[in-house]
Amino acid sequence: MTSSLGNSSTETVNTVDSPVDTFGNSAPPPWWRAHSELGICVLMLVLGVLVLTDALTMPADFTQRGPIGPKTVPVVVGSLLVLVSVLLARNVLRGGRGEAEAGEDIDLAAPTDWRTVLLLSGAFLANAALIGTVGFPISSAILFWGACYALGSRNFVRDPLISAAVAVITWVMFNELLGVPLPGGPLMEVL
Repeated sequence: MTSSLGNSSTETVNTVDSPVDTFGNSAPPPWWRAHSELGICVLMLVLGVLVLTDALTMPADFTQRGPIGPKTVPVVVGSLLVLVSVLLARNVLRGGRGEAEAGEDIDLAAPTDWRTVLLLSGAFLANAALIGTVGFPISSAILFWGACYALGSRNFVRDPLISAAVAVITWVMFNELLGVPLPGGPLMEVL
């Protein structure tokens, strides 16, 4: 891209997609950079194969309650991951490119908000550490409230109440309606 200056000289403006060689000429990007979406294809393919392998080796005798058992959803998800990875790879190799971030209301130049990331990570880790001792409802309530707090909500009455309600409703749905046993903890002996 060139632009004219007042003294009729031209200046070459460099872009990220067209690196300049040692002589100042614009060179095409390397093949791997022009096809970087193939990395996502490989990741999705590996995840799809892993999910399919795990789902097909899963014993389903004791939990199956009809024609659709616990293998169904993982097989569908794994198959879709493999299919989408193959279709995306085909598109990338034919010259397709992902659209740049344009329509979102985020500032790509802004630094990462590490406080939020660390608070969310702490809430997830607390959930993982506490679920065995205090049970799913209490540890999930802590997770949900921690996520609310990390993302900016500061209502100290409403947030814990909604978090506890969502956690108990989720536990009841999984434990009672779907038949997936989740650790109830000491609170569920009362209920």
